[in-house]
Amino acid sequence: MDIATFAFAALYQFADAFAFLVLSACGLAVIFGMMGVINLAHGEFIMCGAYVTATAVHAGLPLPLAILTGAVVSAVVGMLVEFVVVRHLYERPLDTIVATWGLSLISTQGTLIVIGSTMAGVGTPFGSFQVGAYSYSIYRIVLFLAALGVLGGLYALFNWTSFGVKARATIQVPHMADALGVDTRWIYSLTFACGAGLAGLAGGLYAPTMTLVPTMGATFLMEAFVTVVIGGADVFLGTAPAAAVLAVVKSAMTSWQGQLFGQIGLLVAVIIVVRVLPKGISGFLLRERT
Repeated sequence: MDIATFAFAALYQFADAFAFLVLSACGLAVIFGMMGVINLAHGEFIMCGAYVTATAVHAGLPLPLAILTGAVVSAVVGMLVEFVVVRHLYERPLDTIVATWGLSLISTQGTLIVIGSTMAGVGTPFGSFQVGAYSYSIYRIVLFLAALGVLGGLYALFNWTSFGVKARATIQVPHMADALGVDTRWIYSLTFACGAGLAGLAGGLYAPTMTLVPTMGATFLMEAFVTVVIGGADVFLGTAPAAAVLAVVKSAMTSWQGQLFGQIGLLVAVIIVVRVLPKGISGFLLRERT
């Protein structure tokens, strides 16, 4: 393999890992990073988006509209979950772990009973291209661009819109926002729905690349949590740099020794970063600013 081919392969693998980490983590970063809710049902929102996307494609919708449908349905389900369950636990954050874990088990087993152990998948679109002796999927590049688009869209939503300003005020100083006339319950509900919708979007985007089974959310959950944890409290300063660092480690270790070593390298990197930067990457960046 010549240098140019090797460099392209390394860059492609980094982009693939980065896209997976960002798309997996963004919904969790909004719910956990901004609201402090430890959502162990995050993987099931991803599964919901994937299943709805596949169902919509089989019903005749084009893939982009099917993915959007999966994200919207997940957001609506998320709003319902926030209204029925999570809303009553904001003052008891540890109880959200048990509640969302229970929802995760119910969702997984319910899907297994109602739909079955697997669901007909969606073909990967766009085909592939050749570089040297190796073939690469075009759709993986689309996923990388989608990850960048999601990061940009989140930044614009929470910094340049009225909802974003109210959401940040509600999360940071809820009693002051309430005193100024902001409907904080509605803001919490919409923010949770936003996180669930982003999870559904991730599931829809990855539906063409995966086997659709009720436990597929577990594939995303671990990497989403480690990305959010080392990113720190600030969603916008932390998620992208954390995903970039972990993507370098994961792609390098995977290329060297395979998928298992990629996962091991990921966890070792998390342990090191948390030990050196206890407040995460965003905490370090904010400290450097001041």
